[in-house]
Amino acid sequence: MDAPKPTLPRLDESLLTHLPPFSRLERRQIRTVLDQASVRRYDAGAHIFEEGAPADRFYMLLDGYVRVVRITATGEQVTALHIPAGQLLGIAKAIGRETYPATAMTATEALALSWPTRLWDDFVATYDGFATETYKTVGQRVGEMNTRVVEMATQQVEQRVANALLRLVNQTGRKVEDGIEIDFPITRQDLSELTATTLHTVSRLLSAWEKLGLVESRRKRIKVRDPHALVVLAQP
Repeated sequence: MDAPKPTLPRLDESLLTHLPPFSRLERRQIRTVLDQASVRRYDAGAHIFEEGAPADRFYMLLDGYVRVVRITATGEQVTALHIPAGQLLGIAKAIGRETYPATAMTATEALALSWPTRLWDDFVATYDGFATETYKTVGQRVGEMNTRVVEMATQQVEQRVANALLRLVNQTGRKVEDGIEIDFPITRQDLSELTATTLHTVSRLLSAWEKLGLVESRRKRIKVRDPHALVVLAQP
């Protein structure tokens, strides 16, 4: 994959000072990190990297949301995770891989920094907090995947869908006048992939919950109007 070319003016150090992998660094260190980075804007639906491709770069998402997608043995696309701004992605090196384990697609317009993977070991050795925060991120994502596996094995579909909505609200929710809106476009098909169920079942559940005033689903936007009721539905 060709390295993305810088497309924006020189970035200020303040962009990284609040992000956990870099929050312990001095300003001069952050300047060095930024000077080694490429920055790129992506349109919604763009592929940042592809499953199985050589992991030649790692990324920091500065703005937007990314959908992590896996391709099954039968060629079906399955959404595995959603990653919000402020997190690393494409960190194959952290799990001992030389290729990307999944495809990263932008769920919205996005802005990302990236560095050559050959700098990974230097970042780990040189920058305080980079390694611990990176592996914490890996642990959180593995934990989320494990939780979903347990849910699929032990929970009814209604509980799985409710739990998926609650996770998305917790990760990316934006307070609005009459509830909490998931702050990126998400379709009923996306929800069906996240919960290992059918589009028909997800549509039926959301329609029923809308009639009860629990959620509102319009044009790739889902708003949770009664989070407590969803918590009750999500219980075993």
